[in-house]
Amino acid sequence: MSRYWGHGGPYETWVDCLRRWAAEENPRLDTLPRLAQEDFPAETWERFALHLGEALDTRLKAWADRLTEALLAAPDEFSAGRELAQARAGLLTVRAVAGHPGLPESLRSKFCELVDSQIKDLQQQLERRLDDLAAANGSDPRWVEQRRRTLRDNALTATLMPSVPGAADDPWARTHAADRPRRRVITD
Repeated sequence: MSRYWGHGGPYETWVDCLRRWAAEENPRLDTLPRLAQEDFPAETWERFALHLGEALDTRLKAWADRLTEALLAAPDEFSAGRELAQARAGLLTVRAVAGHPGLPESLRSKFCELVDSQIKDLQQQLERRLDDLAAANGSDPRWVEQRRRTLRDNALTATLMPSVPGAADDPWARTHAADRPRRRVITD
């Protein structure tokens, strides 16, 4: 008697998606099914947590490598700030997977806490590295302080703040001209 296995259901869908996401293939995360704690036995949840953890770890490591290269290649503080600001988009993606609404609340909160602590740790590592450079004799103290300000002005931890739509909107992007601030031209 032979049996053929069909599709592995929601578990296989999730694991396949996580593998593709870790490989940066950018699968659609909004189509993932909801998982409930009672759907699988404890051993299956342990395996699933390993898959999720590995995917998050892979993406965070690749992200950190790209950020490090970009910061080292930045010729000035504006470029470094731009790289930090753009890098936050990658962190938002990682946080979105860790906190995906299709995951059970216990798993979601656990992995969100882990990712958030990694983000805080990375910000601290970058600042500690500057402290090490400042302590070194050959470093320009003005450059170190400029880079420290750039790191703090474009903090990676800004991704941890809840965003309120419309709270910090751009007044120049408003639809009606009457709602926009008046422009003033000051001539010397």
